[in-house]
Amino acid sequence: MFLRNRLLSLNLTSFSSPPSPPTKSLSFLFSFNKTIAYSTRKRPHPKPKVSASRAAKQPLSDRARFAKTVLFVPPGVDLEEVTDEMILPGSNIVLGPYAGHSQIKEVEFVKSSGRAKDCPKDDRPEFAILGRSNVGKSSLINALVRKKEVALTSKKPGKTQLINHFLVNKSWYIVDLPGYGFARAPDAARTDWSSFTKGYFLNRETLVAALLLIDASVPPQRIDLDCANWLGRNNIPMTFVFTKCDKMKASKGKRPDENIRDFQELIRENYRQHPPWIMTSSVTGLGRDELLLHMSQLRNYWDQ
Repeated sequence: MFLRNRLLSLNLTSFSSPPSPPTKSLSFLFSFNKTIAYSTRKRPHPKPKVSASRAAKQPLSDRARFAKTVLFVPPGVDLEEVTDEMILPGSNIVLGPYAGHSQIKEVEFVKSSGRAKDCPKDDRPEFAILGRSNVGKSSLINALVRKKEVALTSKKPGKTQLINHFLVNKSWYIVDLPGYGFARAPDAARTDWSSFTKGYFLNRETLVAALLLIDASVPPQRIDLDCANWLGRNNIPMTFVFTKCDKMKASKGKRPDENIRDFQELIRENYRQHPPWIMTSSVTGLGRDELLLHMSQLRNYWDQ
């Protein structure tokens, strides 16, 4: 009950209750039914031998089944040992043994690439940040590194048109990808997301995970679900990062937590294990430190 109460206290959704059926206009976007065991890639290694005694697994407790279904439990954590204190605030992410140093001491712009094959060719791990135009992508990057204008912030959506690599602590990359879904961008500058950004995801071996930004101040958007659908079908590890969680609801709209709940209900229809998610605000700093901790454990696991 402790884990259940912890997530319900976020005023998001009752994960233990039967999910509400998605609307017809959105349900077709999730035609797949995949389970993403971990939200990060890992370099291949021989599978350890499992003894006969361990192979005969004991049934999971209700607490462990709840954790397996609702929480993101990283490698190295026993489902039966998850406690409230291990869950990062404002998220479904459990902190595990791979979490480590997450402080950003220095960041430098490396290059902008017009093609995926022109990206840096070293072996450093990287996180790709993507989302709908005007989702707050550049603002989140600037908040993460705590430096203004590291990533270009513009009032004109669709400004980022290249794959931008930023080197963090001389050891890993933040990758700023072009936004999608802004139809009014000039034809000459409009990015063909389908061929340009998808080529990056399908061929980037050093990608640890994609951080898919979702605007919590508006209802679930078809284009965001379509992007999540594509990432899932292509086995791209992802974390949902809800932005603008400080916004008050519009006069006739819903609060951010209500929009997050609606988005999660759609996602939950197609994942036996819910992908990791976290609430953020570049204005108040909500979720910044927690997101960096999550990234550190994914990065350290990938690097084993």
